[in-house]
Amino acid sequence: MKPSYSGRPTNESDYSELLKPYLTRWKWFVAGIILAVILALLYIRYTTPQYAVKGKIQILENQSAGSELGAFSDLEMFTAGNTKVEDEIELLNSRTNMIEVARQLGINIRIFSLGKIHDSELYGKAAPFKVNFLIPDTLVYTSKAEFLVKVTSESTFTFQEIKGQEVGPANSYSFGGKVSSSIGDLVMIPNNGDMAAQRGREFKVILAPLISVAQKYKDKIIITVNNEFTNVITISLNDAVEQKAKDIVNGLIDTYNGNAIEDKRLIADRTSAFINDRINEIYGDLSSVDQSAQEFKAGRGIADVASQTSSNINISAQSQQELQNVQFQLNSAASMKDIIDNMQGYEILPSNIGLNDPTIASTTALFNQLVSERNRLLRSSNEKNPVIVSLDEQLNGLRKSLQSSLNSMTNTLDMQVSNLSSRLSAVNARIYATPGNERALRDITRQQQTTEALYLYLLQKREESQITFASASPKSKIIDRAYGVSEFPVSPKKPIILLASLILGILIPFSLVYLLQLLDNKVHNKILLEKYVGDIPVLAELPKISKKENSLVRTGERTVLAESLRILRTNIDYMIKSKKRSKGKGNIIYVTSSVPGEGKTLVSANLAMIFAKANKKVLLIGADIRNPRIYEFYSGKNVDRLGKPKRENGSIGLTDYLVDEKISIDEIISPMLAHDQTVDVIYSGKVPPNPAELLMNDKMKELLAIVPADYDYVIVDTAPLMVVSDTLLISEYADQILYVVRAGVTELKVLDFPLKLHAEGKLNGLSFIVNGVKESNLGYGGKYGYGYGEKTKKWWKFA
Repeated sequence: MKPSYSGRPTNESDYSELLKPYLTRWKWFVAGIILAVILALLYIRYTTPQYAVKGKIQILENQSAGSELGAFSDLEMFTAGNTKVEDEIELLNSRTNMIEVARQLGINIRIFSLGKIHDSELYGKAAPFKVNFLIPDTLVYTSKAEFLVKVTSESTFTFQEIKGQEVGPANSYSFGGKVSSSIGDLVMIPNNGDMAAQRGREFKVILAPLISVAQKYKDKIIITVNNEFTNVITISLNDAVEQKAKDIVNGLIDTYNGNAIEDKRLIADRTSAFINDRINEIYGDLSSVDQSAQEFKAGRGIADVASQTSSNINISAQSQQELQNVQFQLNSAASMKDIIDNMQGYEILPSNIGLNDPTIASTTALFNQLVSERNRLLRSSNEKNPVIVSLDEQLNGLRKSLQSSLNSMTNTLDMQVSNLSSRLSAVNARIYATPGNERALRDITRQQQTTEALYLYLLQKREESQITFASASPKSKIIDRAYGVSEFPVSPKKPIILLASLILGILIPFSLVYLLQLLDNKVHNKILLEKYVGDIPVLAELPKISKKENSLVRTGERTVLAESLRILRTNIDYMIKSKKRSKGKGNIIYVTSSVPGEGKTLVSANLAMIFAKANKKVLLIGADIRNPRIYEFYSGKNVDRLGKPKRENGSIGLTDYLVDEKISIDEIISPMLAHDQTVDVIYSGKVPPNPAELLMNDKMKELLAIVPADYDYVIVDTAPLMVVSDTLLISEYADQILYVVRAGVTELKVLDFPLKLHAEGKLNGLSFIVNGVKESNLGYGGKYGYGYGEKTKKWWKFA
């Protein structure tokens, strides 16, 4: 595959290279795992444990409601059947119920035992004392305050009030005595007999608004249905105090059942009140009839009534009885109709008042049930709640149905009264033929009997109403009262937290390494560079050397640097021999880089040394005339000048040769003895004001045309390619261009510039060298110089 100068070849992924950044940073993973596990253990140690509590109840079916709803099934207004479990769950976990439970248990007042790291809540009998406020309940339920209490003896304690970040002064009080605070007076009473054991302990008392505490536990409680076809529901709660969680669950169940019984009591009371009103009215009529019979008999001297007209009288009595019954039905229906017509909103209707129409009775019972549910929901919601809106629609339908039924009933009863009156008149006409006294007495007697029968009937209905309330059952059956799921806390879960910390300890270093790799756009070793440059050869990679190491390789040296340079020498020989020009030796080697500091001069100087060690005649030319650095490598006690004495005004170099026509090539060549190796060097000379124009001098071309004949290798240290144009001006004379990149410094996108120049034919014989590679990134696992470098003992070996 031959990539363009600006693109990366799509080679198959090398999994070992992908894993290498992570394996070389194994210490990060070890540190991450250790730190994560330590944090997890600290979290487990100092996190307040949570205990799980559960309770089970069965929602009981309302049989009367089922039968009443069944009357409307044909109209598709309601569906007859069991109470909807979903609605009962909403009622059970209502805000109103939870506020009532919180009020009964007093959980808005909490006592904590202060510890060094975290505090522990004390509840019920575990609390050493109780706090009673001598202020109105409304203030207790809405105030927010914190107090510090320290038991100083069996009968005394110190009291401090906390206001924000400030702690008030410590005042001493006795248990049972009045304590003053900003919200009012309070009394602290010992909760157990052994207060001496609490001496020296500190406690915190927290008073919170009742509504906020209730809302907190409402959100924590979870109510679930065991399966789709059952009325059994499970109530779950997790809390730091197991007994408190049990009390809350049990209190919620009891409050729910108590509310259901209270609803039935309200219906019974309303029905009894209606019947009592009717009884009082009929009792007056009964007294009046009895008084009339007494006066009639006394005034007329009647002791007994003959039975000569028994037949007519029986018929008349029967008709009179029927008429009275119909009139009673008509009066009751009319009264019921008036109540419904004049009703404002939705109120409980009297039921079981003696109407013979079963549809009206069942509809009235259903109406009362829905009104009770609506009133309960309004305690914790508003009339815009979707459930309440649905109930309003159902109640409106029921009210219309009742009005329609009562209208039909009154019309029918009016017709019956008319018919019975006509029949009774015909019978009475025959009876009136009898003596007047007997007729009058019979009228009084019939009225007396009818009124008495109605009176007894209403008394019976009133008793039935009270008996119904007395036998009222709750809406749910308790299967299991609240119990602890396990003796061990459900949170924190030690195995899960440790596993999560282990994963996190691996994931965070992995993410950091991955992010570094993702953001990393620099060259690191030969393998990465080869993937980027494609067919352009990468001849070698040189290790990173410290300041203590020698910058020039010595004779017989077996370091990683020396071995890397030998590999570079072999590869250059192969490149030169395979690409010789038709004329000349093809031995001019340029060494350049992108920017200063990438090690091109280091490579030039050591390349000259390594070729000299192979008994080759080498000339090193310092062509970087803007920033000459060759002299730094060939100076010091290990370097001697051979053959030529120093000039009076110092050494002359390349710039002197290019400027002065009188200076010959031989005059600027300086033979050097460095570490027992001979290398001819042409220094850069004085820094000129016009470097680019100077390199375009014909004498530069002449120099590079003459010296290759006298040397095996001519190594030219040129200027950085991206900084100045000096190297491009003389690039046509090069047989091989070694482009030095520095590991961890040179960015990959920078290499697009030389690759583009190579693609345009401006850089002949281009190849790359990676300099300054870390030992862990060298070659294939850092195996260059294996067996040749200095051997050191591993840290785990002691002998």
